[in-house]
Amino acid sequence: MRILITILLTCFLLKSCAKPEPGKQVSITIENNKKGAPITLGIPFPKGELQSVDNLRLLTADGTEIPCQTTEVANWGPIDESIKWVWVFFFSEEGSDYVLEYGDAVAPMLPKEKIVSTNNMRPQGGIDVNTGPLSFSIHKKGNGFLDEVYLDSDKDGKFSENELIGSSKGENRGSFLDILDDAGIDASKAVINEVFREKGSGPMHSIFRIEGTYTYNRPDNNISPFSIWLHTYAGKSYIKVLHTMTYTGIPDKHKIQEGQHANIATQNDKILSEQTADDPGWTEPNDQIAGVGLQLKYHLDDNVSVTMPLYDGDWKEEDSKTVMEKVAVTGNETVQLLQKGPESRKSPSLRSLYMNGFKKDEGQDGMEAKPSFEAIVTKSGTDVAQTQRAKGWINVSDGKRGVGIGIKNFLKEYPKGIELDASTSTLTGSIWPKENGPKSFARANTESDGEMLDNFAQGITKTTEFIYYFHDNDSTEGVGEKMDYVLDGPVAHAAPEWYTGSKVYGNMAPFSEKHPEFENALQYKYQWWAYNQQNEPWYGIFDYGDGKTYFFNGSWVMWTNNEPTTDFMLWTNFMRTGDPEYFNLAQAMSRHTMDVDNIHWPRKRTYYGQINDAIDFWNYEDEPESTPYLGIGRRHANEHWNALLSAHVWIQGWIADYFLAADHRALEVAKMTGDTYINRIWGEHDLRGRRLYLSVLNLVELYDATKLKKYKDELDQRVNIMLELQERQGGNLLLDRYGYSQTYVAQGLYKYQQITGDERVKKALVNHARWVRDVPPLNHEMESYLATIYPLLLGYEFSGEKVYLNEALARAEVLKIGELPKKPEAYENAVDYSDDLVKISNLPESKGRFTNWQTNQGLRVFGWTHAYNIPYLLYWLDQENLN
Repeated sequence: MRILITILLTCFLLKSCAKPEPGKQVSITIENNKKGAPITLGIPFPKGELQSVDNLRLLTADGTEIPCQTTEVANWGPIDESIKWVWVFFFSEEGSDYVLEYGDAVAPMLPKEKIVSTNNMRPQGGIDVNTGPLSFSIHKKGNGFLDEVYLDSDKDGKFSENELIGSSKGENRGSFLDILDDAGIDASKAVINEVFREKGSGPMHSIFRIEGTYTYNRPDNNISPFSIWLHTYAGKSYIKVLHTMTYTGIPDKHKIQEGQHANIATQNDKILSEQTADDPGWTEPNDQIAGVGLQLKYHLDDNVSVTMPLYDGDWKEEDSKTVMEKVAVTGNETVQLLQKGPESRKSPSLRSLYMNGFKKDEGQDGMEAKPSFEAIVTKSGTDVAQTQRAKGWINVSDGKRGVGIGIKNFLKEYPKGIELDASTSTLTGSIWPKENGPKSFARANTESDGEMLDNFAQGITKTTEFIYYFHDNDSTEGVGEKMDYVLDGPVAHAAPEWYTGSKVYGNMAPFSEKHPEFENALQYKYQWWAYNQQNEPWYGIFDYGDGKTYFFNGSWVMWTNNEPTTDFMLWTNFMRTGDPEYFNLAQAMSRHTMDVDNIHWPRKRTYYGQINDAIDFWNYEDEPESTPYLGIGRRHANEHWNALLSAHVWIQGWIADYFLAADHRALEVAKMTGDTYINRIWGEHDLRGRRLYLSVLNLVELYDATKLKKYKDELDQRVNIMLELQERQGGNLLLDRYGYSQTYVAQGLYKYQQITGDERVKKALVNHARWVRDVPPLNHEMESYLATIYPLLLGYEFSGEKVYLNEALARAEVLKIGELPKKPEAYENAVDYSDDLVKISNLPESKGRFTNWQTNQGLRVFGWTHAYNIPYLLYWLDQENLN
């Protein structure tokens, strides 16, 4: 008996000591890896593959498990509850290669270090956060940012008064947005309204969303909402901060008319006249941004030193060496780092060029003046150093402790500034430095743009990313490493085959060299976009991320403003290639379009009911209502805020940004647009034509991310309307007027069918494929004709009839291109680059107008002709073993 018990006990012990049964594995790569960097990876899973995030663990390349934090972001509902998207958070190791293991038998290790926090929602409350080495507080009745920061310098696990390293400057100026008008500067005061823990928060990484309001002394200046997303990390003494400001001023002095523009009218009683070009007020600024940023008082000994890296060389040189500038500070001196750039170019509008027959103006040689950039370091107003570009961080230290602050895209989102004022021991990170002069939103001219004459700058937002590092006199190299976690952050990704194989975006092929003539047509265009974004440069606080649309006579014209879901093209190319350049380009475009190319104000705040007194709700009810245009997009135009349209907002790329990069603001803005659809402010107009097609694409993405019933109900109704209209249109899902909108209809309905299993939609897509096969749309020439390739591929997928695949291949022949003679970086100017792109093109010329789909143009028409066709065509070429 004893022997039997001994044998059983031995077997039990051996089993308990054995390694967990290995599961399925996904290879993960970190590009530009930096040891210790906080990494958030958004990764999809095929339908039915993963049932719980509790069955995920992370291994290094040698098989060693490291702690990770996982969050279920979306599932394959409503017909399948398996997980669709997951966020995986971890701190990177030395190597760049990892393995994500999953399966029912996989049990992950738990982290040893954990964040401890409290979130008191009472009127006098706030948040208290302890990451281990760092403790900080933000009070609802505080000053709008960090109120107290402690660093555990003696490593005893406690925070004493002498370990205070940062605090608010006071006077409700922790964050600020100051307005300048004819009465002078009106300095803001920050009031925090709410603090929330965001999705994705856990023991290793917690995110706090802080919502507040800037108030002003003069009654003619509108209050302005702001948001702060604050990322904290277990065992770390740095934090990441994303600050979103909203411009609520009156941008110019034109005479305000009563009524609405015809192309965005919610009624027909009072329609504005577009004939007001003789009003000089259009070009006269009113409320300007005087300065905006974040402030923190440092608690260090007197006589500190300040260090900051400057790039040595031309601003365009990516591999420039850095020179570390060091400035000693005594007494009440100030040290400032200021990054400046060229003034906005005043280019002709598309309309004026069209009226001129797209002819070159006399004296126009097609070559723009070389833009100039300056990075200046001053000490008490005297220049200390000057180069073209600063990296974007400074460190202040007293030899025992220090505080570092960095701002992402310091050059690309110029102007930017960081200032130390020793007289008040204040560090100011400036989103728009006052030393740059005020930011005006007045129009450059009174030329009609986008068929309108107006100024819609009110309601523009801008999100800026900061990093703060509190340390015990870390080395300059150590500080720089922490700064680069944000300023030059690593990009993690799975293999391209994993993204495409997950089918979250349908049947898409990963990048390969098997079909170079098609792949070149994609990659050359994206390389051309990246080249011009840098060399034009398409930089500036309200421009970066976007790019121009049309190139002719050596110049670019008209901001794209995301048509047609341009950011998603770049996200798609990132997933297909794993190239971090496209991750950065995509996120910059998503952040620009969700901030600048959308109406965000006036917006009534959300009621949460965290106050016990019932009068709180009635006070809320008395607040002004939101604009009916909340969440609608801005039209492509010569300036971002010149024109609006009733169908000009794309959230598909924002949702990809949310899934792939855990960008919380992306989902917030997407929901704002989704709520506008529910309001149906344009009546039946909102349910017809391009408004209908685009709304289905947007709503299906939003529902997929939120699973909220209100979006599903609205989506169902709009899909039913689309199917009903197809019957009236002989099988065509689109009105002939909008032939280029094929991608909206096909992608929106395909995803709807994928997640709902609706057989009616499958049949509708086959019927539509038959229609465009037999009656190809030519209303916008190649824009509409080539846009039918993807619908034809869906016809083949759902019917199995090769006639649809053959027709798609035949139409795609003109998309093939040869090889460029040089690499993009070898071209000295855009004109020579453009000429070579046109030489290898097989695209036909327009019969009667400017050929806006040519290879050397921007990404707008490219979406309809190439971007949303070729990746899916390549899939079927591979499946059918076709050359």
